[in-house]
Amino acid sequence: MDTEIFAPDPIKSETTNTGILPRPTQPEAEAAVRTLIEWAGDNPDREGLRGTPERVVRAYREFFAGYDVDPSALLEKTFEETDTYDEMIVLRDIRLESHCEHHIVPILGKAHIGYLPAGRVVGISKLARLVEVFAKRMQIQEVLTSQIADTIQEVLKPHGVGVVIEAAHQCMTTRGIRNPSVTMVTSRMLGSFRNDSETRREFLSIIGNPRGDFNGA
Repeated sequence: MDTEIFAPDPIKSETTNTGILPRPTQPEAEAAVRTLIEWAGDNPDREGLRGTPERVVRAYREFFAGYDVDPSALLEKTFEETDTYDEMIVLRDIRLESHCEHHIVPILGKAHIGYLPAGRVVGISKLARLVEVFAKRMQIQEVLTSQIADTIQEVLKPHGVGVVIEAAHQCMTTRGIRNPSVTMVTSRMLGSFRNDSETRREFLSIIGNPRGDFNGA
């Protein structure tokens, strides 16, 4: 069995100025899970939990695979035959699965992306993949929304970008105030999506205007 699912390669820190953070080995990660099981009040050596540390480590690698992908590189390849296309492109209802950085519990929802191309059009699967890469990191929804929009703007340089995310946070539905009916909606409007009310209205109309008229973020 592979004992180095968590390779000891360094990873870049995007929220601190420390530069490089060493990634623990799989045994170190499994030991941390064992400690948490004991902290919860159970015995990690009992039959039902004996393999749990290894399973949790494998699950974490899947949950947080976005740290190993360069999101900008996803958008570098564009379609030359669509260089003259200048109408709005919208991808809506992209399933979103992320984890709250405050409690490391799931954020579940959907993302909507629209942009007005300025000579560069990218495959729609790349936009969905961009959402996935940023979502598979420890996140807060406001930052996630901005990261998606800002990356599209920086790499494709369109006339404008709009991103709206609707999501439920299990840090509110399964703990704390335990309110399962709450949905959080965030938006990020850049370029013509921020400055032109008609463009913004068209985008929100296409995605179903989930929570009224957003004026940007």
